[in-house]
Amino acid sequence: MLTFKNDSKWVGENTSRDQSDLLRISYKSAGLLPITQSKNFHAMITPIMEDKIPERVLVVDEDPYVVDLLTREVLKPLGFELTAAEDAGSAIRAAVNFGPDLIIASLTLPGLSGKDLLVALRSQGIEVPMIVTAPEGMEADAIQAFRLGARDYLVKPLREAEVVASVERVINEIRLRNEHDRLTEQLAESNRMLERRVHELTTLFGLGKTVTSTTHQGQLFSKLMEGCLFVTSADMGWLVLQKEKSDQLVLRAERNLPPLEAEKIHQAWDDGVSSLVLLSGEALAIHGEGLSKFRLAEYGKAALMAPIKAKDRPFGVIGVARKEAVPFTERQQVMLEAISDYASISLVNARLFQALEERAQRLEETMDQSRGKSIVDMRWLESMDRNLRAAIAEAEKLMELTRSDKMMKGLETLKGDLMTLLDDIAELMLEQKTGD
Repeated sequence: MLTFKNDSKWVGENTSRDQSDLLRISYKSAGLLPITQSKNFHAMITPIMEDKIPERVLVVDEDPYVVDLLTREVLKPLGFELTAAEDAGSAIRAAVNFGPDLIIASLTLPGLSGKDLLVALRSQGIEVPMIVTAPEGMEADAIQAFRLGARDYLVKPLREAEVVASVERVINEIRLRNEHDRLTEQLAESNRMLERRVHELTTLFGLGKTVTSTTHQGQLFSKLMEGCLFVTSADMGWLVLQKEKSDQLVLRAERNLPPLEAEKIHQAWDDGVSSLVLLSGEALAIHGEGLSKFRLAEYGKAALMAPIKAKDRPFGVIGVARKEAVPFTERQQVMLEAISDYASISLVNARLFQALEERAQRLEETMDQSRGKSIVDMRWLESMDRNLRAAIAEAEKLMELTRSDKMMKGLETLKGDLMTLLDDIAELMLEQKTGD
């Protein structure tokens, strides 16, 4: 930072008198006058903070002394990244390679002028704010430069305070524009994330309705696969269930698995990882080298799996994978665990419904057999009475949980049959007592 001691000359903080005189002579030869400012003048631009990326400034002037003043003495102490050029051709190359945020260019460049430089940059899609400089009397050229997009015009001989003030205005505009663009992008990203969260919740809500409204496992599995791929942004997915009275896993549903794996539907499944998740009862996210040890790595580079549980006992696994080694996030794991909970509820309800139907059928068959006997054991009748009442209670519990009209009608029919059997048992018990 330069500190100005009086109205007629300036002295750098670490500059000797001889050095000061030499520099002053250099500035005079460049056509620059000493600054006429109050004592202890300081540049108005706040220096770039260390943790921020400094703006880049390209200085284009045919006079090397002007270039030296602007770069080494004015802009460099303020923390800008700098490069310089002496004609329009080298300035265009520098603009392409250096990518400046601001250009300070002379209108009196040899060959192509500063105005031509503006046009050339714009023709190549390089829209960089420019401050133009020119000797007094070139106001008409400056006006044309403004029409071409210049942000400011400085009259030579340049005055350092005017340079700093002009750079300050343009740099502040750049910073405000960049901040606006950043906030706009953040807002757009927030909106995208919000839309995705809403879609995720909508997906989970739809799965919840499917769980409570269908008894068709094929439809249920299809919805589960569709939902888990969406909420995890995965490429493929599968659902395996433990075979009854066995530790073997069976592939019950899949989406986008390789053809050779998809052919194993309703067959034994072993990817090397699902069995570990079933054993641990905990969700697992794995990718990269950790996954390479397992067979699953043949078609997936990142995987996420969650156990399907009933009363804290795992009986299945739902999993997803990506073709690229992009790890799954904690939120995606939470979403997959939520889907596994829906799968658990539906599968448990389906098993209870099936078991209840089978139980009622066995009781009905037993009653048909008992009607052909003249004498019925009272203890057996009392046992049947208790079993029927328990079955009716289970049916009523399922009726409270279900939201499916189809399942509700089925449960009502089943309950009616059980009540009929209960009435028959009551009649037999009454006859047995009367006979005694």
